[in-house]
Amino acid sequence: MESFNLQQLASDMNINWTPMFAATVCGTGALILFWKWRNNQKIQKKILNARKRRDKSLQQAEQAVQQFKIQNPDFGSSSIVSLSLSELTGKLQDGSLQPDAVLHAYMEKALEVNKNLNCSTEILMESVEQLTEISTQSEKGLLYGVPISIKDNVGYKGHDSSCGVVGKLDQPAVMDSVVVTVLKKQGAIPFIKTNIPQGLLSYECSNPIYGQTLNPCNLKKTPGGSSGGEGALIGGGGSILGFGTDIGGSVRIPSAFCGICGFKPTSKRISGQEISSCVKGQKSVLSSIGPLARDVESVALCMRALLCQDMFTLDPNVPPIPFNQKVYESSKPLRIGYYENDGFQQPSPSMARAFRETKALLERAGHTLVPFPPLRVYEVFFEFTFKGVMADGGRALYSHLSRRRLAWRICSTAIEWSADAACPAAVKARPTRADVVLQALNGRAAFERQPEGGQRKPGPIDPCLRDQAALLRIPGFIQKLLSVVLKPVYPRLSAILKASAGVGSVAELWRHHVKIEQYIDEVIAEWRRLNVDVLLCPMFGPAFNLHYSGRIPSALSYTSLYNLLNFPVGTVTVSTVTEEDEAQLSQYKGFYGDVWDKLFVEAVKDGVGLPVSVQCVSLPWQDEMCLRFMREVERLTAKNSPKITRKHDD
Repeated sequence: MESFNLQQLASDMNINWTPMFAATVCGTGALILFWKWRNNQKIQKKILNARKRRDKSLQQAEQAVQQFKIQNPDFGSSSIVSLSLSELTGKLQDGSLQPDAVLHAYMEKALEVNKNLNCSTEILMESVEQLTEISTQSEKGLLYGVPISIKDNVGYKGHDSSCGVVGKLDQPAVMDSVVVTVLKKQGAIPFIKTNIPQGLLSYECSNPIYGQTLNPCNLKKTPGGSSGGEGALIGGGGSILGFGTDIGGSVRIPSAFCGICGFKPTSKRISGQEISSCVKGQKSVLSSIGPLARDVESVALCMRALLCQDMFTLDPNVPPIPFNQKVYESSKPLRIGYYENDGFQQPSPSMARAFRETKALLERAGHTLVPFPPLRVYEVFFEFTFKGVMADGGRALYSHLSRRRLAWRICSTAIEWSADAACPAAVKARPTRADVVLQALNGRAAFERQPEGGQRKPGPIDPCLRDQAALLRIPGFIQKLLSVVLKPVYPRLSAILKASAGVGSVAELWRHHVKIEQYIDEVIAEWRRLNVDVLLCPMFGPAFNLHYSGRIPSALSYTSLYNLLNFPVGTVTVSTVTEEDEAQLSQYKGFYGDVWDKLFVEAVKDGVGLPVSVQCVSLPWQDEMCLRFMREVERLTAKNSPKITRKHDD
């Protein structure tokens, strides 16, 4: 019997493989396109459902307010929302105001503010039900009947903590965060969640789900971020007390931009359990949850309420250190370290003037001012802070933003660059390597070129985050290569590219942590040598024009330093931008004269009338000393300066 011959069989069948191969390729391509279309439909459906939930809660809140007005014809919200927190708590404690009237007054005001500023992600209608619960409490807590706002990422049972990313939608919290639980035990009523930037690691306030939040002082400006919804709502009068998180200035920046008071406590002084993040596990630069309010006394009252046995029991990781009222109320003259600039980001004219005026006020009040320049800011900002947050090369953050990859774009760009030697004429018709990176960092999407006349397909990345996304999409080895190329011309861009590549190994990460610990010890040793109680330093500002925050990471040198050091720090508004400040912007050059310095001028221009703040700092676990210093700055400013007025620009 003859053996079976496959080759002869194939020859006899005379199969033409070309059409079959083409059909397979086309079919595979069609499946990929269908999968992308289906995935995009799911994303759009999630976003639409989130917006429907928000709109439904806003409608329910409007109905609740109207119903309350019908039942209480004499109700007026203006007299309630104009009270300070100390006045409000006093009236609630003595019974001259009832919690239901206060809640509906702030609900009405929040709805009004949200229409102008788009600062809410959801009204918490459980707040109406909570009115019954607090009436049964045996003792009135320190925040009895006070409506409060919370940032989107603060866990509240039954509601999403989206962080502004689609992947975290439809994942409602199964329990309240510890901070919300303690606030409720103290009688506070969380009634609204507020907007954030996509991914949280930005000081803008916009995301593809809930849109752009605006500044209550000027609708053409950003409220800052990432607790921007809190800053806008409180600055606009729609909340009297709120909570945000701060990993690089995210409480302080919105407070400064919106003309209110913000405080970043020592990390772990307030529990961070059930607080959502897009970079969980990062330990180089510590995050804190902290309060935002209209004045320092409100912040101090909030800290007194939180630092109680309930907090220490619910989260044993929080040191059982009650609020030290004696330190906060002390009037002893202070020895204050200070610096007028950090040598890395030149202050705006209004920043510099406001700082000098505050320093002079403190000196006239009998305090001692001692120069305390920050140590090694350039190295600290890039090698410790930025590299620490991006230790994984930004993969964790980018995984929440987009699943698109850049491989073919990088390959095509590399081929173009390799062809330069073979065809010198082509170089003139093509951007230089530095230009490509500068365009990517300045939002021009050099690595996302579209066919002429073509349109960019809609994606999940918000416009305010495109610069960071462009940076994160560049592979680490390309970032390091470009860093070397750019170093002689653009040293700060070179440094951020190098830092964005992250660390290469666990051993390197450990060495990185050791360097940070050594730096903290170095700063504390200098603090002890100068024998200072607290530190006064600038707070960058005024509020930026929209869509600039993501393009100027250098400004964060003033805020991120104290997350790295884990020092408590707060902002106090001390002045407003004058016409003279605005005119002096034309002479602003910056310390480096690079793209960031030029963009900074564009970002802060047209800021007349906007608030300007300073930062007050103390050593770790001396949060009460920091608040005591903030109160002194606020007192002296109020005594010597006219009250800051806010306006809405049409």
